[in-house]
Amino acid sequence: MIVENERKPVARKLLLKLLGSRDNIQMNASAAVRVGALFGISENNIRVTLTRLQSAQLITLVERGYYRLGDKGIRFAKEIHQWREDENGLVPWQKDWVVAQTSPLPKSDKKQYRNNERALKLLGMKKLANDVYLRPNNFSGGVGEVRERLHTLGLSGKALVFRACDFDSKTQTKAMGLWRHLNLASLYKDGCREIEESLARLPSLSLEDATKESYVIGDRALYHLVFDPLLPAPLVDVTMREHYRNLVKHYDDMGAEIWHRFLNLN
Repeated sequence: MIVENERKPVARKLLLKLLGSRDNIQMNASAAVRVGALFGISENNIRVTLTRLQSAQLITLVERGYYRLGDKGIRFAKEIHQWREDENGLVPWQKDWVVAQTSPLPKSDKKQYRNNERALKLLGMKKLANDVYLRPNNFSGGVGEVRERLHTLGLSGKALVFRACDFDSKTQTKAMGLWRHLNLASLYKDGCREIEESLARLPSLSLEDATKESYVIGDRALYHLVFDPLLPAPLVDVTMREHYRNLVKHYDDMGAEIWHRFLNLN
C-alpha cells in the first residue's frame, strides 16, 4: 500500500488538519487517541498535544468533552483552505509582475525573517536578485491583493510591494524561468495518477486503512496546492492544473466522509 513507508505525521499538525478539514468538526479525546494510533502516535503524545493546543487557543473544549477549533485555529484552517478558491481569482496575464523588495528589512530578526520567507513562498514569489522577489501579476485584485495577503501571512510591513513591467529582454527571460525547477507539469500529472489510483482502491480497504490512506495522499496533494504558485499561461499548463485541483477537491470531499465515519465510531 502507498502509505506504508510514509513518515509518521506530527500530532499537532494531524489534529489541527482534521479539526479544520470542514466547518464545525468536533472530536473527543478518545477519538483523537484512535486517530493517533492509526499513525503510531502514542496516547500520551496525543493527550499532551490536545492540552498544548488548547493552551495556545488553537482548539477549545466544548460541552460533552469535545474539542473544536479555537479562534486562532479557525484562522489557520482558513489559510490552508484558501486553495479551494484560488483558481477563481486569476485573470489573464499581461506580462507584468508583482515585486516585493525586502532590502529595508533587518536580517537580525530571525523570527521575522522566517515569517517573511514563508509569506513569500505561500504567494509563489521567487528571488530575482538580492532582496527582490516577484510573481506574475495575475491575481484579480492586482498588486493590492498580493500586498494585503503577504502582510496577512506575516511579511513585514516595511517591505515594499509594487508593480513592475518593461523589463529588458534578459531580465524578462530570467524572470519567466524562475519556476522551471518546480516541474509543475510532472507534479500535476503524477498527482492526478496517484489520486485516481487511490480513488479506485479506497472502496476495497478497511475503514482504518482507508482513513489512513486518504489522509496521507490527501495531505500530500494539499501541500502541493497550498504552495502552488498559480502561474499563468504560458508559464504553466493551466488546463492540467485545473484538472488536478478538481480531482483533489473530489478526493478531499471523499476523505472528509471517510474521516467522519471513523471519528464517529462508538
